[in-house]
Amino acid sequence: MSGAGIMLMSGDLPKGSVCTTNGVSEIIEQLQYTLGEGPCVDAVRQHRAVLEPDLARPATPRWVAFTPPAVRAGARAIFGFPLDVGAVRLGALNLYRDRPGPLTDDQHADALVLASVAARAVIGMQADADPGALGAELEVGTNFQFAVHQASGMVSVQLGVSVGQALVRLRANAFADDRLVADVAREVISGRLRFDHRDGRARSGR
Repeated sequence: MSGAGIMLMSGDLPKGSVCTTNGVSEIIEQLQYTLGEGPCVDAVRQHRAVLEPDLARPATPRWVAFTPPAVRAGARAIFGFPLDVGAVRLGALNLYRDRPGPLTDDQHADALVLASVAARAVIGMQADADPGALGAELEVGTNFQFAVHQASGMVSVQLGVSVGQALVRLRANAFADDRLVADVAREVISGRLRFDHRDGRARSGR
C-alpha cells in the first residue's frame, strides 16, 4: 500500500478524518469530506468492503466528482473497509496505491484485520467522550475539520442560515472552484472570503 486513512462517519455522512499517513491520503480524505462520496462513504453505506483496483479506468464508473482529483493526487487503486463493532458503524479505513491492481487474498485479509483493530481503537478512544463529541485522542487528527466547522459558523452568521446549510454552501463553493473545502474554510476564517447575504455568493473580503 502507498498510504492509508481513517474516516469517521455520522450516519451516512462523513464526519471527518482522524488519521492519514501522507499528503495523498490527506487529500483523499478531504475530498471525501468535501464531496460526500468515495470508497469510505460507500463502505459505510453499503456495510461492506468497496474495492476499486483501477481508479483511472474503472470497470463501472462511480464517484464522478471524487475520482478526477483523487487520480491527480496520485491514487490509482483505492479500497474502503467499514469500521464496525457489532451493529455500530463508526466509519471506514481507506487504503490507496499509486499503481493500479487488485488486492491479493492476503492483502484483503490483512485489511479486514486492520479495520477491526482500528474500529476497536476508535471505540476505546470514545469511551469517556461526551455524547456527540469526539474523544480527545481523536480530536488530534481533525485539524481541517475544526477549520471547516469554524468557517461554517461564520458563514451561518453572514448568510443568516443554519450551520448545516452554511456547510452545504462551503462544500458547493469548493466543488464549483475545484478546491478542497478546508482551503475555502481558511479563506473565510482569515476574512479573505465572505458570503454575501443578498445573493448568497462568495466574494473577496479584502
